[in-house]
Amino acid sequence: MDELAQLADTAGAQTVARFVQARPKPDPATYIGKGKVGEIAAQNGDFDVIIFDDDLSPAQAGSLEKAIGKRVVDRSGLILDIFARRARTREARTQVELAQLQYLLPRLAGRWVHLERQVGGIGVRGPGETQLETDRRLVRKRISQLNRELKAIDQQRSNQRSRRQNLFKVAIVGYTNAGKSTLMNALTDSQLFVEDRLFATLDATVRAMKSADVNRVLLIDTVGFIRKLPHHLVASFRSTLDETVLADLLLHVVDLSHPHWSEQMRQVDRTLEEMGLKDRSRLLVFNKADKVEHAVEIQRIQNDYPDAELISALRGIRVDALKERLREARDQWGKEKVMSYEL
Repeated sequence: MDELAQLADTAGAQTVARFVQARPKPDPATYIGKGKVGEIAAQNGDFDVIIFDDDLSPAQAGSLEKAIGKRVVDRSGLILDIFARRARTREARTQVELAQLQYLLPRLAGRWVHLERQVGGIGVRGPGETQLETDRRLVRKRISQLNRELKAIDQQRSNQRSRRQNLFKVAIVGYTNAGKSTLMNALTDSQLFVEDRLFATLDATVRAMKSADVNRVLLIDTVGFIRKLPHHLVASFRSTLDETVLADLLLHVVDLSHPHWSEQMRQVDRTLEEMGLKDRSRLLVFNKADKVEHAVEIQRIQNDYPDAELISALRGIRVDALKERLREARDQWGKEKVMSYEL
C-alpha cells in the first residue's frame, strides 16, 4: 500500500484514505464486494479518484464507477499514466502510446453506454455502437502504425548494437528508485536525470565507464522493475529491454535503505527469470549502504552475500572498488572470448 501511495504521488495525486478488503476470491462484479463498495461510497465527498492495487476488468471498473460516482483507476492504468508523463524520447513516447492503446481497446465499450439503445433487432443499431466500432477500428489502425514505427526503431537499435558487439556491456537492473541512474552517473561521470521518485528513467541510456583503460566498459541504464508490471508495458518496451537481454553482465542494484529490499530483490530476480536471464552473469550491488544505521546489519549482509558490493552511489562510497570489479569482469570476459575463438 505504501508503494501504491508512492505511485499515486508520482502521478500527481495525494492519498487521503486507504481501504483493505479481505476476500477468499475477487467479486466478479465489483472485485471488492458490495459491502466494501458501500463503505467507500460513504466517503464520497473526500476524494476524486479511487486507485486499485490490482488490475480490474472493464466491467468491474464500470460497475465501481457507477456505484461510487468517482473515477476508478487500476494498477496498470496508474503505471501507464506515470509512463506517459515520464516519456521524453520518441522511442519512449511510441512505446507508451502503444501500451496505452492496447490497454484501452477492451475498455472502449463502456465509454459509449450513454448512446446505446436498449433494444435489439434489425434496423435499430444505435449511434453508440456505430461510434464504438469506429473507435475500435481507429485504435487498431493506430496500434498497427505504432508497431511499424517500433520495428523501425528496433532496426536502428540493432545497428547500434552491432557496432558494440565486441565491447563488454553491463546492464544496470533493479527495482524502480533503487538508485540505478545515480550509479550510472557515478560510474561514467554523466549527468543523467535523477529524481527520488518511481520510474524517473524510461529510456535505455548507454555510456562508457570512466577509466584510463583502452578497452572500454559500456554501461546501460534501463527502466526499473516493479511488482505486477503491466504486460502491455513489457511487450511495448521489448526493444528497450533487449539492451538488458544482450548485456554480458547484469549489475543488480538493490536499495538497502528500503524496509522491504529483500522482497524487491526477489521481484527483480523473478522478472529477470521471465526474461530468460536466470543464468546470466550477475553482480549484486547494495546501494545506499550509508543509510543503514546498525553495523551489525551491514555485517549480516556481508556474511549472507560475500560476493556483493556495498556502496553509496550518491556519496561515492566504494564506487572505485565497484569499477575495479567491473574491469576484472571485462578482462575475464575477454579471455573467455579469445578461448572461444581458438576453439
